[in-house]
Amino acid sequence: MAHEQLAKDILENVGGKDNVKSVVHCITRLRFKLKDEDKANTETLKNMDGVVTVMKSGGQYQVVIGNHVPDVYKAVAEEGGFTEQQASDEDNGEQGSLFDRFIDMISGIFTPILSVLAASGMIKGFNALFIALGWLTEADGTYIVLDATGDALFYFLPVILGYSAMKKFGGTPFLGMVIGMALVYPALEGIPEAGDPLYTLFTGTMFESPVYIEFLGIPVILMTYSMSVIPIVIATLFAAKLEKSFKKVIPSVVQMFLVPMFTLLIVVPLTFIIIGPIATWASQLVSEVAMGAYSLSPVIAGIFLGFFWLVFVMFGLHWGLVPIAMNNFAVHGQDSVLALIFAHSFALAGAILAVWIKSNNQNTKTLSAPAFISSVFGVTEPGMYGIVLPLKWPFIYTLISSAVGGAILGFFNTTGYVMGGLGIFQIPSFIGPDGFDAGLFGALIAAVVGFVLAFVLTYFFFNIRKFEENEEASGNKASKPSVEPINGPVQNAVVTSPIVGRVTPLEKIDDTAFASGAIGKGIAIEPDENTVYAPVAGTVTTLFPTHHAVGITSDEGAEILIHVGMDTVKLDGKHFEAKVAQGDRVERGQTILEFDRKEIEAEGYALTTPVIVTNHQQFDISIIDLDKTTLDDLILELRAKA
Repeated sequence: MAHEQLAKDILENVGGKDNVKSVVHCITRLRFKLKDEDKANTETLKNMDGVVTVMKSGGQYQVVIGNHVPDVYKAVAEEGGFTEQQASDEDNGEQGSLFDRFIDMISGIFTPILSVLAASGMIKGFNALFIALGWLTEADGTYIVLDATGDALFYFLPVILGYSAMKKFGGTPFLGMVIGMALVYPALEGIPEAGDPLYTLFTGTMFESPVYIEFLGIPVILMTYSMSVIPIVIATLFAAKLEKSFKKVIPSVVQMFLVPMFTLLIVVPLTFIIIGPIATWASQLVSEVAMGAYSLSPVIAGIFLGFFWLVFVMFGLHWGLVPIAMNNFAVHGQDSVLALIFAHSFALAGAILAVWIKSNNQNTKTLSAPAFISSVFGVTEPGMYGIVLPLKWPFIYTLISSAVGGAILGFFNTTGYVMGGLGIFQIPSFIGPDGFDAGLFGALIAAVVGFVLAFVLTYFFFNIRKFEENEEASGNKASKPSVEPINGPVQNAVVTSPIVGRVTPLEKIDDTAFASGAIGKGIAIEPDENTVYAPVAGTVTTLFPTHHAVGITSDEGAEILIHVGMDTVKLDGKHFEAKVAQGDRVERGQTILEFDRKEIEAEGYALTTPVIVTNHQQFDISIIDLDKTTLDDLILELRAKA
C-alpha cells in the first residue's frame, strides 16, 4: 500500500501521467522523460517521504528512491498505465543537446540490464575466487556450469543489447535480438579456423583483414562480436530507422512479416560488410586511447576518477564511462577505468558511520543505518543524497578519501577482469588468471584506507552536533522535513480545532489516502475563514515547502497533521503564507498559516482540510461530535495506550 501511495504522489508531482513520456529505473532512481519539466513540483518531491532527492541530468528527470526502487517503479507503471512499448515510442524524436542525448541513449540501453550484468559478473568473480583458493579446477563440472552461468550474458551481449537498444531507438526489440544472434552465430565464428583466406584486404595497414567469405561477390570481413558493444548499438540504430521507413511504404495487410524480413535482409549483411568492421576498429581505437591515457599516470588517473566519481553520479555523467569499460573488456578482456573508482563506496560508508555515531538527530540516525549498508554493497545514492551531501563537509571528506583510494588503486595497477558486482561484491572481479596478485591486494588496501580516512576526517574534523544545533536554531534541518518519532511514552492529550468551519467525517472526503485512515485518524473541516491556528502546544516538525500542510508534535507526543485542501500541493505555495518555521515552538491558538479561500476555490481546488493524528497507533482516539467548530472547540481526545 505504501508503494502504491508513493507512486500516486510521485506521478501527481511530476505533472501527472499525461506529462510522462516514459519512465525506467536503475538501481536507485526512477528516470522520467517528461514533456514539460516546468510542470513538476521538484521541491515537493524532494521533501516527500520515500524520496531521497531529485536530479535533472541527461535529459532525464530523476527521482532518487533508494534500494526499493523496483517496487516503486512497478507501482508507478501500474498507476500510470505505462507500457514498455509506449515508453519506447514516446522517446522518439528526443530533443536536447547532443551530449544530453548521448548520455540518455547510453543510460537507456544499459540501465535495463544493469542488475543482471552485475549478477553475472559476481558469479564469474566468485568462480575465479574458487579457482584461486584451489576449491575447484577448470576441469570440474561445477566450475564449468558456474562459468556458463556467469559468462552467458557477456558472450551473448550483442543479443541482450540488441533488445534494449532496439527498444530505446523505437524499433521492434526482437528484431534487435535477431541481429545480435546473427553476429554471434557459431557457424560464422568458426569459418576462419576452417581454412585459408580467399585474399586479404588493406594489406600493410592497421586495418589488414583476411577475407574468408563473400556476400553477393562483396568481401565480408569476419570479426569476433561476442562481448562487443558498439557494433550492435550502431546496427540497431540503423535497423530502427529502416523499420520505420518500411512501415510507411509497405501495405499494412502484409507489414507483419514483410517489414521484419526486409529489415533483416538489409541490416544483417550490411552489418557484416560495413557496420561491424568499422565499429570494431572504432572500438579498438577507443580502447587504446582510454588505456593510453591510463598508462600515462595510473596514480593521477586514480586521483581524478576517485575524487569526481560521485560528482559524475550526481549528474548522470558516469554513464559516459560505462561503455568505455565494457569496450575494454571486449577488446582486452580486462579494464582499469572502473577499477579506479572501487574505493568510493567504502569512503562513503566510513563518512556515514561517523555521522551515525556522532549525530543527535534521530532522523539522521534512522537514515544512516540503511545508507551505510547500501554503501558497503556499492549503492551510494541513499547515503550521498540523504546523509553526506546535506551536511556538506562529510561529502567533501568522502571525495578526498575516494581520491586517496583511487591513487592506491592506480599505484598497484589494480585491474578488473569481469564487469559485475558493486562494493564488496566487486572484490572477486580483481582476481586475474594468475590468481591473487598485487592488484587484488591494492584493491583491499584502497577500500580500507578510503573507509578509515573518511571516518576519521568526519568524526574528528566535523562537529555534526554543532551543525545540527545551528540548523535547528535557524529553523532548518540537515535532512528533509519529517515528523520525528517521539522518544519515551506518550501522554493523554486534547486537540482543539485549528480552523473555524464545518465538520466532515474523514471517511467521507474525496481522497482515498485520508478517508481510509491510512495516514492518520481524525476529522476534516470545510473552512469558513482564512487562518490556521495551532491545535496543540508543541513544536513544528513538518512544514511543507508549498505551505499547504503543517505538522506539529505536541508536548504530550501527539503528531498532528493539518492538510489544507485537496491537491493544493499543485498550487506550489501560491495563495498560502506560513507564519511559523520548521522547528518553531508554538502555543495552542497561535496563528501558523494563512491562505486565500476565494482564490484557491477559483482555481478549482476543494478546501476540505483533514486534521489527523499520524501516530494514532499510540492512542485511543475519541472524536467529538460537532457540526461546526470555533477555536475553543475540542475536536479530539487522545488517551495514551499503555
